[in-house]
Amino acid sequence: MPRPTFPKSFPEFVRRFSDEEACFQYIIDSRWPEGFMCEKCGHDGAYAYVGKWTLRCKNCRKIHSATAGTVMHRTRQPLCTWLWAAYLMVTDKRGISAVQLQAQLGIGRYETAFNMLHKLRAAMVNPAREKLRGVVEVDETYIGGPVPGKRGRGTGKALVIGAVELRNGKPARIRLKKIGSANAGSVLKFITDNVERGSEVITDGSPSYNGLYEGGFIHSIQSTRMLGDDPDSVLPHFHRAVSNMKTWLLGTHHGRVSQKHLQAYLNEFAFRYNRRGNLQAAFQTILGLADKSEGPTYEGLYKGTFSHKNPALTRH
Repeated sequence: MPRPTFPKSFPEFVRRFSDEEACFQYIIDSRWPEGFMCEKCGHDGAYAYVGKWTLRCKNCRKIHSATAGTVMHRTRQPLCTWLWAAYLMVTDKRGISAVQLQAQLGIGRYETAFNMLHKLRAAMVNPAREKLRGVVEVDETYIGGPVPGKRGRGTGKALVIGAVELRNGKPARIRLKKIGSANAGSVLKFITDNVERGSEVITDGSPSYNGLYEGGFIHSIQSTRMLGDDPDSVLPHFHRAVSNMKTWLLGTHHGRVSQKHLQAYLNEFAFRYNRRGNLQAAFQTILGLADKSEGPTYEGLYKGTFSHKNPALTRH
């Protein structure tokens, strides 16, 4: 039996998730798509306790939490609020800020909305991801202010390296990572971690990429000298994706993204970009219904003890 389908429209979403019981049933159907089976005795019957979000086996009485291993585990927020937040996050390409989420869902405190969104972002990464392959554009950019001089390099607040996979000449998947510097060690490690050996890696003429051939990659170089004076002709898919990302950060978050949390926002952009054609998978993934992902605590976010997952070790 397949997982429950994803609502095709906003009115359908409103009808399906109108109350806590409907949301609870959706979580049960997503966690046990083949039907409930007790992990202790294997019995397939259970009593559901709405409000506690648990199932109790009719045979051995073992209690199963429907939200265990998800971002909703031990939450004080209604399940409806979580599902609405996830829906807003995956269906709008602009995403949603904590201020907007607080206002639209009537959440009492800004900090609660902020923590909810970061829990959803934490569920956007998975250590079993597949590497990019085939033809891949790679370059760096700066986030946080105007950059003088050569495109992609200069003096900025945060340096980000990215890779865009091409399929039939069109962009498919993307990886983004905040790095400390664009030296050879940093860029080659990012490429090795994120791109399958044997792939064609297209870069600009920076000497930082000189070790790609020895690393097992086909290295192609593009420059304005080779393609003309138009800088947009060099690594066009990478720069288009980065332009969209910067527009999103400025439009949705007004550019107010701290370096401490920047990686989480990069993960969010890459997640939405890579799943733009499969909203159902995106919706269930960020809720933690596909893979266990409980996310950061409020204290961990504000004290800095929580580390946002690095895409070098995760799947988008």
